Amino acid sequence: MPEILPFLKELLSLPGLSGYEDPAARLVEARWKPFVHELSRSRLGSVHGLRRGTGSQPRPSIMIATHMDAIGLMVTTIVEGFLHVTMVGGVDARVLPGQRVNVHATGKGSDQARPLPGVVAQPSARLLPPEAADGPVPLEHLLIDTGLPPRRVAELVQVGDLVSFASEPTELAGEVISGHTLDNRVSVAALTVCLETLQGREHAWDVWAVATVQEETALLGGFTSTFQLQPSLGIAVDVTFAKGPGASDWQTVPMGKGPTICMGPNIHPALHKELKELADKLEIPYSPEYAPRHTGTDAFAMQITAAGIPTAYIGIPLRYMHTPVEVVAVKDIQRAGRLLAEFIASLAPDSLEKFAWDK
Repeated sequence: MPEILPFLKELLSLPGLSGYEDPAARLVEARWKPFVHELSRSRLGSVHGLRRGTGSQPRPSIMIATHMDAIGLMVTTIVEGFLHVTMVGGVDARVLPGQRVNVHATGKGSDQARPLPGVVAQPSARLLPPEAADGPVPLEHLLIDTGLPPRRVAELVQVGDLVSFASEPTELAGEVISGHTLDNRVSVAALTVCLETLQGREHAWDVWAVATVQEETALLGGFTSTFQLQPSLGIAVDVTFAKGPGASDWQTVPMGKGPTICMGPNIHPALHKELKELADKLEIPYSPEYAPRHTGTDAFAMQITAAGIPTAYIGIPLRYMHTPVEVVAVKDIQRAGRLLAEFIASLAPDSLEKFAWDK
């Protein structure tokens, strides 16, 4: 299998908050360039990589959607040199105190290539309102300290400046990686494994590899890229909830036992059946996942765009979602990438006829 960890660690070390994904997008473009025939950006900034198939024209196409945007923070007020922030995407404020962050300052004299280091601080309980002094401190009472005097902070930082997590990814025992933004850059890595694997394989269909923007805020890249590319089929790849402390019921899946293949109203049943049977045939381990509503991923955007796209969803198990210490097993990333590549290679020119509701 392709070695994906160095690329993933580099990707995790970049900012790229929802709506501001360019740093991550540039790295994705550089990594995908040898594996695709065309590379472009959508009007919103999603990365589109086209790998042409070998079938006769007009060829059907499959779109693989993996979002590359990150959750983070945005400066709302500056008080005596300390920054107050709000969320960009769904940040769990309970884990913020003590975190190292980067403030992407845009004020006069700031160096946008070198963000300001800072720490998220929690005031002493006796300095907080009584209702906020007991238990987790709400985000509105947390602050970021850059260590600079108030006058210098006022020059460098502006309301609206972005704040990203600064901790570096860490390799844990058991071929496991921990860090921020694994949701969903592990899926970008899985798609990269897929593209590398396809280098030595023929495939009849065109393949659109897509790293979408703004999934964490509104699935915007999923909607707009699907509308622009109009694929015949779509597969979204995202993270899903792995079993761990306080998370062991039917809504969670084992980590390290392969990706999930999801079933539910967001998923075309014939496409789900094909993926499941292929994984069984190739002995690629996977877990079943059930989504009684839509999946909350780009799969929803793909499914309902234009006249509707037959869509599937593959999940990569992840612990501690939307925190700076998310945890994923590297082999789950590789297995998801292999399953994608094998499915693409298995598509015959007339395969679309199989994906009907009555079969």
